[in-house]
Amino acid sequence: MDGALPSTLPPRFDAWFASRGWAPRTHQLAMVERARAGADALLIAPTGGGKTLAGFLPSLIELAERPPPNTPRGIHTLYISPLKALAVDVERNLLSPIQEMGLGITAESRTGDTGMARKQRQRVRPPDMLLTTPEQLALFCAWEGARTYFEDLRCVILDEVHAIWPSKRGDLLSLDLARLQTFAPTMRRVGLSATVDDPDLIRRWMAPTARAADVDLVLGPPGPMPIVDLLISEGRVPWAGHTAQHAMEDVYEVIKRHRTTLVFVNTRFQAEFAFQELWKINDDSLPIALHHGSLSAEQRRRVEAAMARGELRAVVCTSTLDLGIDWGDVDLVVQLAAPKGSSRMVQRIGRANHRLDEPSRAILVPANRFEMLECQAVREAVEENGLDGERWRAGALDVLAQHVMGCAVSEPFEPLAFYDEIRMAGPYADLSWEDFEAVIDFVSTGGYALKVYDRFRRIVKTREGLWKVRDAQTAQRHRMNVGAIVSPAVLSVRISGRRGVPGRKIGEVEEGYLEMLEPGDTFLFAGQVWKLVGVTGTDVLVSPAADKDPKLPSWGGSKFALSTYLAARVRRMMSDETTWAKLPSDVREWLEVQRDRSQIAAPTEMLLETFPRGQRHFLVCYPFDGRIAHTTLAMLLTRRLDRMGVGPLGFTANDYAVCIWALHPMDGLDFAALFDQDMLGDDLEAWLDESFMMKRAFKNCALISGLIERRMPGSEKSGRQVTFSTDLIYDVLRRHQPDHLMLRCARADAASGMIDVARVGDLLARIKGQIRHAPLEHVSPFAVPIMLEIGKERVAGDAAEMILRGASEDLIAEAMA
Repeated sequence: MDGALPSTLPPRFDAWFASRGWAPRTHQLAMVERARAGADALLIAPTGGGKTLAGFLPSLIELAERPPPNTPRGIHTLYISPLKALAVDVERNLLSPIQEMGLGITAESRTGDTGMARKQRQRVRPPDMLLTTPEQLALFCAWEGARTYFEDLRCVILDEVHAIWPSKRGDLLSLDLARLQTFAPTMRRVGLSATVDDPDLIRRWMAPTARAADVDLVLGPPGPMPIVDLLISEGRVPWAGHTAQHAMEDVYEVIKRHRTTLVFVNTRFQAEFAFQELWKINDDSLPIALHHGSLSAEQRRRVEAAMARGELRAVVCTSTLDLGIDWGDVDLVVQLAAPKGSSRMVQRIGRANHRLDEPSRAILVPANRFEMLECQAVREAVEENGLDGERWRAGALDVLAQHVMGCAVSEPFEPLAFYDEIRMAGPYADLSWEDFEAVIDFVSTGGYALKVYDRFRRIVKTREGLWKVRDAQTAQRHRMNVGAIVSPAVLSVRISGRRGVPGRKIGEVEEGYLEMLEPGDTFLFAGQVWKLVGVTGTDVLVSPAADKDPKLPSWGGSKFALSTYLAARVRRMMSDETTWAKLPSDVREWLEVQRDRSQIAAPTEMLLETFPRGQRHFLVCYPFDGRIAHTTLAMLLTRRLDRMGVGPLGFTANDYAVCIWALHPMDGLDFAALFDQDMLGDDLEAWLDESFMMKRAFKNCALISGLIERRMPGSEKSGRQVTFSTDLIYDVLRRHQPDHLMLRCARADAASGMIDVARVGDLLARIKGQIRHAPLEHVSPFAVPIMLEIGKERVAGDAAEMILRGASEDLIAEAMA
């Protein structure tokens, strides 16, 4: 045993542990004691430390000691997982102790992939333990008879809780937990996680009182330190790039030397790319598979089953396999390109050697030189158990609208009692009565500007003053559209014909590709420069651009932005020359030349360089605050520079830097005024009003709130139909009710997610009076990576690599001369 506590388990359980050669761990026994006291608890323990068993152990004991019931059994324990694959995996692992101890307990999973026959049987004969997802729980809460179904519930287990709570999925789950608590007042809440920076935030989110102190904190032993190495292919680190293509042969050799390797990437594109690259060089015909969210459920299950049987040597995967899956044969994790966050890397490392007493092994493969710094910062953060933090967030009102609708579908509700219930959900503890009334009004009428349309009338008031669903058809449509995840829509890029009629299609892009642009802006697509004419429905109308210098020159990289915590570590590492000795020689030389020929800023400063090149003048700054914040900053800066008469032509941004080029020199500008915090005022408002981003955010809120329904009985709306519908409603509300609830939600979403206003604000505050300007005669070593991103997609095929190679050689020679 890993502590001094004697076992307090029933003999049957002690015997089972002994038969495995185990002893119950201190944190497992502590969770049993908390359950006996009826306390809610958050358990933080390392991957492989028996965390999931610790969550289930009290329920297994209670169920094993329960006398034979006189009535049909209801659900005793509800397990919630953020991933369908994890729920199925836990079901498989949970059956082992149940069967080996002969407990006579039923445990079943229920996800979106579960067959209809099993779902119907579970509704009539629920298992003792049901393992499911937040979306399925939202469906449960919209059942008629949900109150009776859950009245015997004793425990809810929230696995990988850190991955759920700070999101709209977390908002919806917290509301459903409050609902379950009214059905089963003695229900315990149990949270499980391995990667938590601030436990009090999660405890506050979990508690039915929204007070962190009301959830007990249980800490497991730290476990052995992970072994994290860096893979430097051929002893060099590329100047630019985000796919790590240069290292694929080395990654393949690593796979050959291990039993089973998980190769993590950050996007589905990177997963497809890496998988194809590995298969090209798979001369040994190793069984290598692919796993990401766009694959069919059947294909994902085949891969998961093959992994469970130990039949695969490697799986290239995205965040779909980040969490909790217990595959004992995995002995190595490879992270292709930088992970962008230390918590994410700790989570992924934990997939290897899923046992507490053995160190997990991981290899980081940086795709470029700035990523080399980031990977070294991640490595040191893992050694120190340094994790990324999260901010507290108030619950979203579009999610609340969906929950209100679901509860009305289940049973009529009385407004005052329901308001009190909602405020038992942590994110909604401070919900005002005015906002609650606005949500009820929205669900019942659509809001002032839409109340003349009968289809937006979804709930009605009874003579007794209760709210209930309007009719059976409305209830059915709601159940078909629950959830807080909205998949990105794909837009068709078409040449604009006469009078703006869509013409020939030249390709497709996700709508986020163009969210930063305005009509008249130029961008690079399919090897050509195009001018944006407009967006109509799901068609992006473009015309060939006479100017071959696009405003948005390239698109790529990670869907994750560099975390604030990791960015700060990278800035400290760059400014501290004593840390450079840990880096490869070519990266050390790069830093030394940057120091000698330009500058390196202190951690609290921001370096800003200006220099001419060709017929253009460049401004490059290095905030190290992530791609999303940098792109927003670049858009706002170009608006200001345009007013100053500088003539900005375009920009590009990545996780580390912002690059803007213009017709006129920018050396003599007042940079303190240029980066003043007031840019988050009128400049931001004007940009939001002109961009397509607000329409995109509005569409997502409309879908989550139920204002627009994608799935209908017997059919499903296409992305085009959804976009047409939401665009029309958006325009109506902008004209007739600019303070409409959904417009408020859309603005909040855009500010917090798509443009990350809070982080831009923190950035501007941090660099106030701390801008270090370096006027240069030519490009600096730091500027080379982002300069190489300009125009890298101009030419398709092998010619692109030749041109990029030539440009790279010229830029590097100029920077290092």
